[in-house]
Parts: sequence; C-alpha cells; structure tokens
Amino acid sequence: PEKFTGCKVLTVDTPDGKIDPEMVEKYMYGFDFEHHSQPGVISVSQSTEMGTVYSVQEIIRLADYAHSKGLLLHMDGARLANSAVSLDLPFKAFTTDAGVDLLSFGGTKNGMMGAEAVCFLRKGLSPDFKYIRKQGMHLASKMRFIAAQYIAYFRDDLWKRCASHANEMARILAGRLNEIKQISITQKVQSNGIFVIMPAHVAEKVMKQYFFYSWNEKRSEYRLMTSWDTTEEDINDFILALKNAIGRN
Repeated sequence: PEKFTGCKVLTVDTPDGKIDPEMVEKYMYGFDFEHHSQPGVISVSQSTEMGTVYSVQEIIRLADYAHSKGLLLHMDGARLANSAVSLDLPFKAFTTDAGVDLLSFGGTKNGMMGAEAVCFLRKGLSPDFKYIRKQGMHLASKMRFIAAQYIAYFRDDLWKRCASHANEMARILAGRLNEIKQISITQKVQSNGIFVIMPAHVAEKVMKQYFFYSWNEKRSEYRLMTSWDTTEEDINDFILALKNAIGRN
C-alpha cells in the first residue's frame, strides 16, 4: 500500500494480532505538521493474522477512538466469514453497527476464485473509487463473472458452511497437536489459524510434504491454516508426518 498510495503504514506491536486504543495512542502525533505523515486510517484484520478474533466491543472501542481523532476505521476482512462463524453473529453486527467505515469483504480465502468486495459503510467515502479501482488494475475484463460468485456465496449460507468447516478443522487439528508434547500452541484458536512452536528440524522435514509458514524463526513458531476443503484425513496425515519426523530424531 505504501508504493501504490504514497501513504506511510505504521505497524503496531501486539502479542495476539489485535490492537486497542492504548496501543495506537503513541502513534497519534504530528497532526498539522508538514514534516510528519498525517494519521488518517486505523486498519485491523478480522480475523487477525494470528487467528484471533475481535469482539464487537473491541471493534466499537477502536471505531470510537478513531472517529474521536478524525480517523477512519478500515477492516481487512479476508477471513471475515471465519470471524462471523466464530462470533456467531451476522456480518453487520461487527462491521457497520460497530462503526467500521471501510471493509474489504473477502471471498478468496473461503472458496471463491479471486473475489474480494470493497464496501464503503459510510456515505461520501467513495466518489473517486471507480478511478482508483481502474488505476490499481482491479477492474478485470468480464468483472461480472468474478462478482457473480457472491450470489452463490450467500445463497443457502454457502459462506457459512465453508467457514464453519474451516474453523472446525482448526479445532480438530489443535486438539491433535495438543497431544504431541514437543509442540505447543501459542495463540487462541478462534478461527482457522493455529500458531505452534515446534523443533525447527521437525518443521523442516514436514515442510517437504506440506506447505506452511515459518512465522517467527527465532522462536521456531509456525502458522498452520485450515480451509473450506481441509479434511480430517488431511489432518490425520499431517499429524502422522509430524510424529514420524519427531520419531526419527
């Protein structure tokens, strides 16, 4: 976003992927000073990059704080469906009703093919967006075929079934991982992400069969993700690969 928009993005250190007004406050300076980038937006991910989920009250606090400073609250909803299932709430309850101004409503990570919807939840924020979309090369030829996926996505709660399955697979995987003493889970499993610490040599062996991220190399922490098409057989095979890698050392 810095290269495309010319804005300055500041990251906030957080132990669980969630931020609050107290964490953000130390970045609230430099207003009206031409030699300092001007704060304009607070951006959060729901669910977070660490698999945790903001409660409605946490979002309301952030929105109220942002608005009190003249800022907007943006929500990256790449895994919004997983959050809705985790909270057992309709989307509106923790977006529009909670004070979110801008929302990227994700579909790609819950079964769609390259479909993401940008939602302006406050009037007056989008007069130039059609030009920005074109300039950003996000106006695909035959765009209607990409957008049409949302019709099927919402029909008969397909989105909910896909996200519920992904979250359930994460809970099952976490339960199986808890049975292995060489592995420890570092974050609450609230959506479809599991963060674990495991011996680096074990991860290196298993990575030859399965793809997952090294999240924090210094502490040997890794990110495991489940999805709409993860099966219990996949989990069983992954656990077996882990146990075999541990057993060979």
